Amino acid sequence: MKFLYMRIQGRENSYITQYPKGVFSLGWNLIRDGRLDDREKEMFIAIDQWFKDNLPEPEPCKNHERVITFFKCETTEEMQLKLEPVLALLDKYGKEYDVVYTNFIGGIVYEDQWQVAVRVEDGKMI
Repeated sequence: MKFLYMRIQGRENSYITQYPKGVFSLGWNLIRDGRLDDREKEMFIAIDQWFKDNLPEPEPCKNHERVITFFKCETTEEMQLKLEPVLALLDKYGKEYDVVYTNFIGGIVYEDQWQVAVRVEDGKMI
């Protein structure tokens, strides 16, 4: 089966969306909690910066709207590889996450070549 969208998400909800936190929030939580050593922290921040430099930030995300993002499977293989060190950190520190592949998301409120954003309400895509 061919999937259209992929999301890496934790098992704890975002206070904004009430939907599971995305991979970058999970990494920033490790930093906030003082779990990463200096080398790991530097590596995560560099990966986060790479994404900021190479992917447009969806306007709804900038505005802290209740949206979540998915990668498009067909155009993001390189990005998925860039995230492998982040997943290794999550594994190392026991931060649970799921890699979700799906063809069924809510109504798209933002789309570019690599990602989509969908609105969520009460923890559910709408």
